[in-house]
Amino acid sequence: MKVILVNGSPHPKGCTYTALKEVANTLEAEGIETKIFQLGKKPICGCTGCGTCRKTGRCVFSDKVNEFIDIAEEADGFIFGSPVHFASAGGAITSFMDRVFYAGRSSENKPFYLKPAAGVVSARRGGTTATLDQLNKYFTISEMPVISSKYWNMVHGNTPEEVKQDLEGLQTMRIIGRNMAWFLKCKEAGIKAGIPFPEQEKSVGTNFIR
Repeated sequence: MKVILVNGSPHPKGCTYTALKEVANTLEAEGIETKIFQLGKKPICGCTGCGTCRKTGRCVFSDKVNEFIDIAEEADGFIFGSPVHFASAGGAITSFMDRVFYAGRSSENKPFYLKPAAGVVSARRGGTTATLDQLNKYFTISEMPVISSKYWNMVHGNTPEEVKQDLEGLQTMRIIGRNMAWFLKCKEAGIKAGIPFPEQEKSVGTNFIR
């Protein structure tokens, strides 16, 4: 089993990475393989609504989005981490997730269907719950079980060293890792026992403006 953790911060070893690494260490201790996927510092444009991914399952722009889509199918679970920028998720990861999930929902392979996910946010002080709510919306529209912890999935600190002093935040990250591992093992046991996936229905869209 494998979990991909996305670092949505431009800083490869900053506060968001520190939180994700705590989750990754816990997952690995539970026997789950991990990979941290860095968005990096190159610009990631937003979705242009061109509709190409509906036909190909991939975005028309070749960047980190398609790189992630190429490996998403092999993952059993996901953690998406973001710093807080103006009380919301960072611009890069917002554009990234807009395009990744739009393409993923359009793909016949459904790389996210019933795979557990969690959002993780880091901030100096405020804006954490709004950012976490923003990330969770991608999961709940994609039929992904959301992994929770004993507190909202966040850490506080202005530097990685300060994040490491947030003992409650780090504990929250470890619990995410253990809960994710437990869910994955239960899902695997269910599949081995022959429990089928839920019956699928054809999508219905209701437009309120006639």
